[in-house]
Amino acid sequence: MFDKILIANRGEIALRILRACREMGIKTVAVHSDADRDLKHVRLADESVCIGPARSTDSYLNVPAIISAAEVTDAEAIHPGYGFLSENADFAERVESSGFVFIGPRADTIRLMGDKVSAKDAMQKAGVPCVPGSGGALGDDPEANLELARKIGYPVIIKAAGGGGGRGMRVVHSDGALINAISLTRSEAASAFNNPVVYMEKYLEKPRHVEFQVIADEHGNAISLGERDCSMQRRHQKVIEEAPAPGITDEQRKRIGDRCAEACRTIGYRGAGTFEFLYEDGEFFFIEMNTRVQVEHPVTEMVTGLDIVREQIMVAAGHPLSITQEEVVLRGHSIECRINAEDPANFMPSPGTISQYHAPGGPGIRVDTHIYNGYKVPPYYDSMIGKLVSFGATRDIAIARMRGALSEIVVEGIKTNIPLHRDLLADVSFQNGGTDIHYLEKKLKL
Repeated sequence: MFDKILIANRGEIALRILRACREMGIKTVAVHSDADRDLKHVRLADESVCIGPARSTDSYLNVPAIISAAEVTDAEAIHPGYGFLSENADFAERVESSGFVFIGPRADTIRLMGDKVSAKDAMQKAGVPCVPGSGGALGDDPEANLELARKIGYPVIIKAAGGGGGRGMRVVHSDGALINAISLTRSEAASAFNNPVVYMEKYLEKPRHVEFQVIADEHGNAISLGERDCSMQRRHQKVIEEAPAPGITDEQRKRIGDRCAEACRTIGYRGAGTFEFLYEDGEFFFIEMNTRVQVEHPVTEMVTGLDIVREQIMVAAGHPLSITQEEVVLRGHSIECRINAEDPANFMPSPGTISQYHAPGGPGIRVDTHIYNGYKVPPYYDSMIGKLVSFGATRDIAIARMRGALSEIVVEGIKTNIPLHRDLLADVSFQNGGTDIHYLEKKLKL
């Protein structure tokens, strides 16, 4: 096992990784920007290194600075968390070539699954169901593209192969708008992702977003840990997640989960990952794979009892998975609310000093957060300041406990989206389960 791990991230996920390391008896190195000297995990880590100014490009995305920090502290491995450099194949390659272990997939796997065209091709070969589409990059022949769109059937969506986070995609409803949409998406993709390749897919009208958590080792073992429903989202950003997904049968869970695990074995995957699907009319359609730990991993941990971050570290150290597929049993239901420092009316970020913080408690309540009384939320990074997670024997109990926790939690001095979560947990459609990905935006009239 590793003696020392450098945590190349910030906020709640950095603290989550630190706690897993402490439990395993592993020393930790926290890297931080000038703005993050007072982060909780920085205070708790065995060592800390400032890697640059507040801007992410000068600190958390500064590869030479992170590698140097690992060298001077004699760390053995680097955990990237999520976001920042977690899915950067060049970073993973640089980590390994510098003599450290990257706690995640190999660089070539990240590249394969990071390009949505090659990822979809790999999944089709592995038998994972995919959305009907171009089957590869779009060419430059307008007539051929028009014919393809007619064959797929409008509406279609044009997507950037290297896109993500809701950027690099356009929905098209007719021949008249298609060619211009392809051109605009190509330009945006080249500028934002340094990759002009775009592809076409059928646009599903009212799908749900259902994703499967997997983890694999380098000994040929791969398992599925069940699914999560992440359909409650705004502008492609998830707001509430839950596990298991309402209405998904045991047969569906096994069928898709087994295919995802087999796909991991086929591509030689190592570490934790998530297969994301659109789900409509009883059918699953693969859209992308995230080659890292997800923000919403706690709900899967709650219903499986498996520590996913610990498992990531064990696998990276060369150990086989601690459990088999037959030992994975889903029990109860879990819901996660992302707590953001933002105005609940217009979603504008709300940085500032937290004058009062009180965490909720009670049976089945988990709070993953790095904030504390007097903590200053900086304006430079993502607005998420924590995750509130509930667990119950049934979905109704998990909802009731979450509503109780949302009534107890106190975050003063800044604005947060807690009022939005209170509203959503009281929403009849959410309580019934199975809302589609457009529900929240329609509710908010965006």
